[in-house]
Amino acid sequence: MNIAMIGLGYIGLPNALILARNGNCVLGVDIKEDVIEKLNAGIMPFDEPGLEKLFMEAKDNFRASLTLEHCDVYIIAVPTPLDREMKMADLKAVKAAAKSIATVLKEGDMVILESTVQPGTSRNFVIPILKRTGVKRFSYAHCPERAIPGKTLTEMVKNDRIIGGMDEASAKRAHDLYSTFIEGNLFLTDVTTAEFVKLMENTFRDINIALANEFALISEDIGVNVWEAIELANKHPRVNILKPGPGVGGHCIAIDPWFMVVKSTKSKIINVAREINDFMAIHVLKHIKDMIHGIEDPKITILGLAYKANVDDVRESPAFRVASVAENEGIDVVFHDPLIEGDPNNILDLNRAIEDSDCLVLITDHDAFKELDPRKLLVRHKNIIDTRNVLDHAAWMKAGFNVKVLGNGNNISCP
Repeated sequence: MNIAMIGLGYIGLPNALILARNGNCVLGVDIKEDVIEKLNAGIMPFDEPGLEKLFMEAKDNFRASLTLEHCDVYIIAVPTPLDREMKMADLKAVKAAAKSIATVLKEGDMVILESTVQPGTSRNFVIPILKRTGVKRFSYAHCPERAIPGKTLTEMVKNDRIIGGMDEASAKRAHDLYSTFIEGNLFLTDVTTAEFVKLMENTFRDINIALANEFALISEDIGVNVWEAIELANKHPRVNILKPGPGVGGHCIAIDPWFMVVKSTKSKIINVAREINDFMAIHVLKHIKDMIHGIEDPKITILGLAYKANVDDVRESPAFRVASVAENEGIDVVFHDPLIEGDPNNILDLNRAIEDSDCLVLITDHDAFKELDPRKLLVRHKNIIDTRNVLDHAAWMKAGFNVKVLGNGNNISCP
């Protein structure tokens, strides 16, 4: 089968290579020239465990191009970022992809949208673009991805998936394609329900993280260690409280709830959860200001630019929000993340990043940070805030650091 994958990012590229490894002829299309050049030179444009090996297995059936050609199947996996002013999905890339497909669409072709979109996008936006071509017989389905950076290749194959079809025949045809490589269950529904389900999944997580963050805020007020409290509460057989932190990042959880809110006036909990999770950056700033109080021309070093542990993905990272609110208070901010290369915001050399620093702020719980030896860190003032509760606090205190832990009501520990 000839398949075009439009969008070669964190989802599109692995998906394209899996399809190519399974014997399909796959054309990868992207608007970024550097991505196309790297792929045609055998260089991966981003890090993901197993991706290079997968590329070697699939390369004979895969090629990358800036230009779309006619294929049997077109899969759209382009970004749908948040339009921050309107609080809705920015569908420019989806629109461009649909219009590009419209120029080559023929009778009997199939179009699949994997990008996360607000409910109604397929029926009201994408399908009409395709129908205006005059092609009367084509299949259309929405199959939202379910994968997380760091485990993308495994989850693309193992996870259950939802397939929503424009009609039953479209859903069945998409099922036949995805069943060639997905080992999980495939559940068929209509296209709008599939769009809604994807948003429900990420909104569920956002709300539950907000609950954990609210518990952390209350714990600090009443003198309780929220981390211990959560561990004890989770011993209940029907309770599973998530972990608090400095905010929510990634392309999904921090954004998708807004896609749902924009479609209805009935949302209340979703809005509040978004407010709580965004507020956590301001709460972290409060702790920073407590730690650097009285220091002239303060400088802090944020440990971690990625939005989650052990990946190089910085999309919607809470680190940026913490930095912004700190800089607005006149605090000099530098970043250090050993996994992020080529980012102008990041200082790869740890010693240079912490030089003259008055407070270290751990935002991302990379394994590399857990392994730091605090005795070897040459800073101006020995202060650290652990927003993830992952450090050996006793070791840091022994090394002379003042330690503050997000959500610990006994928040400051002194050497």
